[in-house]
Amino acid sequence: MVHKKKRCRPTFWKIKKHRSTEDFSSLPYICTLLNCSLWTYYGIIKAGEYLVATVNGFGIVVETIYIILFLIYAPKGVRAKACILALLLDVGILAAAIVITQIALHGEARSGAVGIMGAGLNIVMYSSPLSVMKTVVTTKSVKYMPFFLSFFFFLNGGVWLLYAILVRDVILGVPNGTGFFLGAMQLGLYAIYRDGSKRVSNNRLEEGLQHEPLMSQSNNESHQKEEERPI
Repeated sequence: MVHKKKRCRPTFWKIKKHRSTEDFSSLPYICTLLNCSLWTYYGIIKAGEYLVATVNGFGIVVETIYIILFLIYAPKGVRAKACILALLLDVGILAAAIVITQIALHGEARSGAVGIMGAGLNIVMYSSPLSVMKTVVTTKSVKYMPFFLSFFFFLNGGVWLLYAILVRDVILGVPNGTGFFLGAMQLGLYAIYRDGSKRVSNNRLEEGLQHEPLMSQSNNESHQKEEERPI
């Protein structure tokens, strides 16, 4: 569930240090806030899920702080788009989900509907590194796949999967089982290709060293021809 805090910290230290959001997007933080809000609502309306509500309630606080900092340091145009997006997702969709489920559904049907929405959003968020995994396989390098992000995907998914098994909650188990599986795949790719960047750089260095004598030799030959040429 709340699994992006570790990645957000260095990002926002950089934003605060440079006093600019640069090319960072507000979408991941806005979506994470919606995700935390849905799971907090789920934990409140489902009996015995107070731990889910507590953890994700803390996530709401953290993500709100991140979004506020983003809005402070974002340019006017980016700030306006981020505000519209936050109002649409974190206020509009959340309010609609609460109102509709409160009016139209009751009991297990209500918590089940909210849980499915949260699970769907969770799976999308867990699946976000798939394109990076493809890049790792293609380039045989983990340069663009941070180890700690993969590790916390794996750890977060595993812990919540274990909790879901203990409380027998399928809605919690499916998305976090997906996150655990994808995190394990990322760690596996990291173990396989972790020396890829070094090998690529070494190969380039070797290629440069191999080409250098050839260039020098060709230059020497041209100089010799000029010296031998009759005046």
